[in-house]
Parts: sequence; structure tokens; C-alpha cells
Amino acid sequence: MLLDTLIKIFNRDLNKLKAEIELYNSETNLWVVDKAISNCAGNLCLHIVGNLNTYIGATLGDSGYIRQRDLEFSLKNTPRTELLNQVDEVMIIVENTLAKLTPEDLEKEYKRKVFEDYMTTGYFLVHLTTHLAYHLGQINYHRRLLDL
Repeated sequence: MLLDTLIKIFNRDLNKLKAEIELYNSETNLWVVDKAISNCAGNLCLHIVGNLNTYIGATLGDSGYIRQRDLEFSLKNTPRTELLNQVDEVMIIVENTLAKLTPEDLEKEYKRKVFEDYMTTGYFLVHLTTHLAYHLGQINYHRRLLDL
């Protein structure tokens, strides 16, 4: 039950991420920063993709992905089409990886130490949905304020 819910939430929010990226009137505005908003939509999109590729794809799915987290925030002007392709790719990785998990897998300790406390895989996957939603909200706000 939880696995089906997680797959639906990730698909919903990653599709919404694609919609937000597509809604920008100007592709260059994906990369606009302002003194009050230092993370632009393009970098937040790269960060979401890197995060899910790392914590779901590599850790749970053994995809071999190697994260370069600094680039998620320093790369600029990645074309919109490339951002959308990366989101499409991570959607497939997330769904395929989660579809292979069992309810028993969700009760196991998560394979990587991310926080100080012990956590189950299920707990961390729920955390990843909220992390995605948090940054999705930032992107929506960024677009409405700075895509003029």
C-alpha cells in the first residue's frame, strides 16, 4: 500500500515539476537569482534529480549513479529540454526501483546514513517526497516572482 502511494506521489510531483519548468515564459528566467531568492528553478530542478538519483536510484536500485552535488547548484543555463529529459529519466528510475521493493524492504534500515538517527527505508522515502514537494514549492514561487 505505501509503495503504491509513494510511486503515485513521486509521479504526481515530478510531473508537476515538468509542468513548472515548461511554464516559464523565458528559458533564461529558469536561471534568474535575486538577492532574496538565491536558488533558481534550474538549479533546484538539477538538485531534485540528483537527490532522487542518489537516494533511490543508486542506493536502492544499484543504478551506479555518482552524485556531483556541487554541480547541482553551480551549473547554469542547462537547456530546458535537457532539464525535462533528466526529470523523465529520474521518473523511470524512481518508479522501477520502488516497484521492486517489498513491504518488508520498507521496514529495513535505510542503507545509507543520511541523518543522525536510525531510520527505515519507508521513513526515508516519505522524507524524500516532502523534500521534493518543498523544492517544487520554491520553484513555483520563483516562477511567479521572477519570470517576468
